[in-house]
Amino acid sequence: MLFLLRLGGEVTTKSRRVRARFQQRLVNNIHHALNHSGIEHRVRYEWSRLFVETQDINALTILTRIFGIRSISEIEHTCEPVLQTIIQSGEEWYRDPVKGKTFAVRARRSGEHGFSSQDVNEQLGAVLVPYGKVNLGNPDITVHVEVRPDKAYFFSTHQRGAGGLPVGVEGNATCLISGGFDSAVAAWGMLKRGVCLDYVLCNLAGPANERSVLRIVKILSDAWGQGSRPRLHVVEFNEVVSALRENIQQKYIQVVLKRLMYRVGAQIARVSKSQALVTGEAIGQVSSQTLTNLRAIDEVAPIPVLRPLVTMDKEDIINQSRHIGTYSISASVQEYCALVPERPVTAARIDRVRKEESNIDMTLLSQAVDKRRILSVHRMDPSEMVVPYIYTKEVPQDAVVIDCRSRHHFDRWHYPDAIHFELDELMQKFQSLKRTEKYVLYCPFGLQSSVVAERMQKAGYEAYSFKGGTQTLLEYTKEHGIDQEDSFMENE
Repeated sequence: MLFLLRLGGEVTTKSRRVRARFQQRLVNNIHHALNHSGIEHRVRYEWSRLFVETQDINALTILTRIFGIRSISEIEHTCEPVLQTIIQSGEEWYRDPVKGKTFAVRARRSGEHGFSSQDVNEQLGAVLVPYGKVNLGNPDITVHVEVRPDKAYFFSTHQRGAGGLPVGVEGNATCLISGGFDSAVAAWGMLKRGVCLDYVLCNLAGPANERSVLRIVKILSDAWGQGSRPRLHVVEFNEVVSALRENIQQKYIQVVLKRLMYRVGAQIARVSKSQALVTGEAIGQVSSQTLTNLRAIDEVAPIPVLRPLVTMDKEDIINQSRHIGTYSISASVQEYCALVPERPVTAARIDRVRKEESNIDMTLLSQAVDKRRILSVHRMDPSEMVVPYIYTKEVPQDAVVIDCRSRHHFDRWHYPDAIHFELDELMQKFQSLKRTEKYVLYCPFGLQSSVVAERMQKAGYEAYSFKGGTQTLLEYTKEHGIDQEDSFMENE
């Protein structure tokens, strides 16, 4: 198979030097994307066209997601760039496809030839008239002929490309990402404008949220960010949240929280040599995103803050997330409501916000940044993104423990205060459980309960499987001095 790729319109309007740089970056991104999927291929590029040769049909789907490509056509036939040969080959190849249908011929010519594009249009159209009917306005089939210096290429289909600019031609930025619809779509928009991204998660909601964000970043990286090497910086915000609760007036919490996130993002951006901070905010969407509040938040950013979604409606953002492929994950992410005040400030005065923020010990932020975990997303295998987040080796005090064994085994021994659901029952009924709780599941070996835990996580629950199963859990209760019921462990 041979594919003809047309460059995005903005690429072709650049100066010769800039255009050459953009095209080379696009070629590199194509190689990166196809190699990442194990697809053998060859790329050849001319000044205004790229040609990709491969035997793998999956290449087409990948090519449609590479920014910088306007459209793609699969070449159906080639011949020498001689007028009579073109007319003869065109008739042989398209007389059956146009039979009984309307058609048009569209030719483009590049290089020195003894004929014009219009000559091809007229003469090929004339020999196809006995088989179909000419309709230049809205034909059933359009026969395209690209006449290049070495060959003439025939095709009749166009696949729309991703457009935009090749990722990497516009430098680097750091994106604050939460796992919701907005920040994922904002990141995609920046990738489309040719910007490489690193991501920062100020984690408020624990490992389940981290896992969702990691999956979103992986989609952005593998499906849309070809040629980039993104990293996800996970900054734990538990201590920061505690400080906010204790020291900030409730109505100012959201604005101050955003300022602290901007400060963290800017610190990491400086280390990453990023040129801007990217967020998913849109004017007026929530209380912290009024124009007045955004001004109060922006004050702390030492680098430009870019908001690709600033004028978008929520419905448009959600629809875009479906196209990107992040919708199902973002839809399952539960909003962190513990810091949402009943009456948040919507027109915060900068001097008042500064005064409130002065109650926070800023060394908390520096410590959180220093302790952050950095994940090289592009190197991660999908299995690495699932297993570490499904299993747990401890039972948090606030967790609801679910015994997934049979009723017989549950009656013989179970973790103190555990509730009972057999596996099949839990699989069918877990959505009746409260989403605000944290769940630890266990079964004889920890394997079957991991399947349910993963299903619950995908549905937006914070759920884990106890690693090692019942025997390991019993040892855990002994090691931690947890009171056990007057029962005994049966051999399983």
